[in-house]
Amino acid sequence: MHYFRGMSLFHLLKKWWLLPLFALPMLAWLLPGTPQREAAALSPDKINLALRRTADGLLRQAGDSTSRIPAIEQTSASVWRVRLEQPFHYEQLPALLQASLDRFGIRQPYDVALRRCADATIDLGYHQQDYVRTGVVPCQGRDLPEICHFIEITFLSPAEKNTFWTGKSWLFFLLWGGLAGFWFLKRQKQTSAPSTDAPWLIFGNSRLDALGQVLLCNGTRHMLTYREAKLLRLFASSPDQLLEREFILQEVWADEGILVGRSVDVFVSRLRKKLAADPSVSIVAVHGVGYRLETGK
Repeated sequence: MHYFRGMSLFHLLKKWWLLPLFALPMLAWLLPGTPQREAAALSPDKINLALRRTADGLLRQAGDSTSRIPAIEQTSASVWRVRLEQPFHYEQLPALLQASLDRFGIRQPYDVALRRCADATIDLGYHQQDYVRTGVVPCQGRDLPEICHFIEITFLSPAEKNTFWTGKSWLFFLLWGGLAGFWFLKRQKQTSAPSTDAPWLIFGNSRLDALGQVLLCNGTRHMLTYREAKLLRLFASSPDQLLEREFILQEVWADEGILVGRSVDVFVSRLRKKLAADPSVSIVAVHGVGYRLETGK
């Protein structure tokens, strides 16, 4: 992240090769994928068998192997229930019901409610995920009134799947990886030994790639911030010439809108430290006027 320090968004976007790195994740966030619903496979016969198996298991675990199990009722398109007038153990219901649904291949999420037969009051209930995630459900272990209850199961709409992030996610990461690799290789090229194609400014035993913000000072490599590179480029473009403070401020900091004279002194101090390895150059202050990059020529 040192490379981006001190750079405004405007100057980042001026580097064309950075545009895909910003644009791709933005487009992926702004453009939703195509939602795809899972096919609902609610077979009435399978639900009937699953609920009858559940009711039979509850009664048998309560010591009742003779009572009749009433017909399974479907009260709406997604709500089914079975009536049990005999007492049973509520804590055994979640495991029995889930095992029965699994047995008949019913994968749709659901809610469970125990309603009183007399007035439809809900005494207990839970969501499938309560049991699937933790193995326990709310109010497990509490006493259930020994009265007639409906075990009511409401099947919920299947979760929507975003096909962009599932079926095509591999393509997104492939593109992102390719762009990241391109950026890395470009940075490696910029920070390697200077080539004849690179826009290097040479002064003394140092050279500057202002675009890549790289300073090679007498063999020592430094990464510069945006302002440091811009200021050093100004000095290197006018070696051994006196640059007035106001001129420096206008050329380097005018795009910020606020000009602070102290900024020049701070950044000159930073550059002096980075140029310390090259005795052939120095940034000299001319009191009350400005600065000059001296190269001894």
